[in-house]
Amino acid sequence: MALPIIVKWGGQEYSVTTLSEDDTVLDLKQFLKTLTGVLPERQKLLGLKVKGKPAENDVKLGALKLKPNTKIMMMGTREESLEDVLGPPPDNDDVVNDFDIEDEVVEVENREENLLKISRRVKEYKVEILNPPREGKKLLVLDVDYTLFDHRSCAETGVELMRPYLHEFLTSAYEDYDIVIWSATNMKWIEAKMKELGVSTNANYKITFMLDSAAMITVHTPRRGLIDVKPLGVIWGKFSEFYSKKNTIMFDDIGRNFLMNPQNGLKPQGLSKTL
Repeated sequence: MALPIIVKWGGQEYSVTTLSEDDTVLDLKQFLKTLTGVLPERQKLLGLKVKGKPAENDVKLGALKLKPNTKIMMMGTREESLEDVLGPPPDNDDVVNDFDIEDEVVEVENREENLLKISRRVKEYKVEILNPPREGKKLLVLDVDYTLFDHRSCAETGVELMRPYLHEFLTSAYEDYDIVIWSATNMKWIEAKMKELGVSTNANYKITFMLDSAAMITVHTPRRGLIDVKPLGVIWGKFSEFYSKKNTIMFDDIGRNFLMNPQNGLKPQGLSKTL
């Protein structure tokens, strides 16, 4: 059942109407990131308590006993400039220390609650098609940070951070693949990065559409607890006449993003050789 919530932040009110009682506090934070640009780890939601204590990320919204249109206050600061988001991410376990997903796959790939989340994303997430899917083409899904950017570079601008021969690679791939960009951030930052790199305006290839963090889902794993993943089922559900697990490749530097579709995910090393 839908659970409408009103969140106050920065002098404005944001209406959240797409979440249900089965979604978690982290799901709420992820959705608020799409509205405000404030990363979940920077958010503090006042008034969400369970037994007198602040609700953890894995707590379901239904357990909070919120009335419809309950107003809560969010504290947190977003990135204020494009330079901030174009710079290399800070060193932390989330980026540097990935983990082997094979042992986790059986636990989450076909779990009913995760498939239901994908179904909701298929139904509710709005995709802005930039260029129509092409009949007979395969699908190439690309992450942005640490994939299209050269993560070993010490450069300071987006163009300098770009992986060598990026445009040549995308031009070659476009002959056989529709290209989709999927980044775990806010859409406005994705658009800014793609413009800065010249990806969204290149005459030699076209981007079919772009997805942001709101298209992701959270899943629970035995070893890592709650994590965010990029389920390709969202794309396959929305564009079943064009794409499926039989013709899709996804490149991402973080292996856990493949958790719902491990056979379709590859790390970005050696992109041109792979394709």
